[in-house]
Amino acid sequence: MTNNNLFLPFTKGNTPSATVTNSTSLTEFFLVSFFATTNNQAVVCTGVFIMYLLAVLGNLMITAAVCLVSQLHTPMYFFLCNLSVEDIVYVSTVLPKLFVTTVTGDTSISISSCIVQLYFFALCVTVEFVLLSFMAYDRYVAICVPLHYILIMNKMMCILLASSSWFFGSIVSLFLTLMVTNLRFCDVHDINHFFCDPQTMIKISCSDTTNIIMFTSIAGVLCGCCPFVLIIISYIYIISTILKIQTSGGRSKMFSSCSSHLMVVILFCGTSISMNMKPKSEKSQKLDIILSLIYIAVVPVLNPLVYSLKNREVMKAIKKTFKTLFNYKNKTGIKNE
Repeated sequence: MTNNNLFLPFTKGNTPSATVTNSTSLTEFFLVSFFATTNNQAVVCTGVFIMYLLAVLGNLMITAAVCLVSQLHTPMYFFLCNLSVEDIVYVSTVLPKLFVTTVTGDTSISISSCIVQLYFFALCVTVEFVLLSFMAYDRYVAICVPLHYILIMNKMMCILLASSSWFFGSIVSLFLTLMVTNLRFCDVHDINHFFCDPQTMIKISCSDTTNIIMFTSIAGVLCGCCPFVLIIISYIYIISTILKIQTSGGRSKMFSSCSSHLMVVILFCGTSISMNMKPKSEKSQKLDIILSLIYIAVVPVLNPLVYSLKNREVMKAIKKTFKTLFNYKNKTGIKNE
């Protein structure tokens, strides 16, 4: 339960500890990004709706195919299934609110909704970084030490790795959320973004943000930079091993087995890390919002497309899943009649 007393405003010029005795508590923020104020709201609404629909349906198809088709019961597709579930949670956290905002023009968001949005956003970002690093490790073992692949990437190891990504993400997002709920906000209730972005909320706070900035910096290194470095190291070994293969057909087969994952890494890690590492300024706020939209909305849409279009096994599995569901529906309909 959110304690609204933590969000009491202050008088201008006073220290954060000097509260206004007769002031009312803050109950909502206002999302004032250019998506909410643009004249082309119909275009934005349509785009957001299509991206959300494609992301949810595409990732649901991948999840269903991996769960229902025994040929996809392998470590790589197990991690892909977790990634698809995470992507569904990811887009469902931000895009529905953005859609409602552009349709109605109401930019307000309650504190409780903002905190929930912030929690799941931090959770999904952390989980995706960690999952992508585990997927890179899976490709490293499969290509560099194939004889020990079954022993290393056994069922228990896969469950342990996937569970640890969700557990680690939950702990990091919980700590961040608790620290944000203890921030105080003065006269500024406008969040210059299309969702409750942690960095933007920290920026408009009138509390002492030293501790939370330190926490986000450490979490950014552990949850973002470290997994990204591990992915790069894994692919250095992978590419080195592939180049040693004598036949061009063998090299091509090995490259294709990890190309989908590499494309997702470049899209997600590239946009998120570049946004956080580039110099901050007022002029770069629009670019920050666009980059945020890419890794929140565009990447979850592209994930199932990249893995399905570039992978015949997944395409066969999706077709098989549709046939199974269609046949079951027909049998059920006949029985009902």
